[in-house]
Amino acid sequence: MNILLVDDEPLARARLKRLLQAFAEHQVVGEASDGDTALALASNLQPDLVFLDIQMPGRDGLSVAAELLHLPLPPAVVFLTAHPQHALEAYQVAPAGYLLKPVSAEQLAATLQRIGLTTKAHLQKQQAQQWLSYKSGNTLQRVELQQMFYLQAEDKYVRFVFAGGEALSDLSLKQLEEQFPQDLIRIHRNTLVLKRRIKALHQQEGKHLLELWQCAQRLEVSRRELPKIRQLLCAG
Repeated sequence: MNILLVDDEPLARARLKRLLQAFAEHQVVGEASDGDTALALASNLQPDLVFLDIQMPGRDGLSVAAELLHLPLPPAVVFLTAHPQHALEAYQVAPAGYLLKPVSAEQLAATLQRIGLTTKAHLQKQQAQQWLSYKSGNTLQRVELQQMFYLQAEDKYVRFVFAGGEALSDLSLKQLEEQFPQDLIRIHRNTLVLKRRIKALHQQEGKHLLELWQCAQRLEVSRRELPKIRQLLCAG
């Protein structure tokens, strides 16, 4: 597993790198001391896992993690911090783990074992076949599931809204929900969203509206589905 270390404290990076030497199957491929460098390295090196400090000068770890989510194949992220009060906010960007400094060898081993099956390297094969097909005129086209924002039932069709366009499908929301249970979540009887796109939940004029990363449209969450959306935002 290829790992990128991101921390503005050189001693903290050195300590973690030393602890990782005990795990022969893991390799540190890069180090960064700030958010901008981290994003550039992540794009170039395509690590499977990023250990990411939350508090850094300039761009903090939370904003870096949010950007990493939008890479074509995002790495797993484990947050590092000396401040436990950041835990709830951190989990809103869906990390694979959260470690308090100073990190112990036991904590590190448990975290690596737990996230082993959810890293980029393991997900790549699964994601390779995650496509949705639709008809455009007389042409059958397809779009990657990970490019989706939301899917909404309209009359007899389901409207796909994704990065770069929209399309209609004759698949039902129920079929799509059952086909991709790990990726899609229902927020309303007529709407599914891609879990990794969920950014924030807002309350406005008695309604709950869901904000998605890179999508201008805010979507209404029904009272029935509201508890699980809140749980997802809190649990990561």
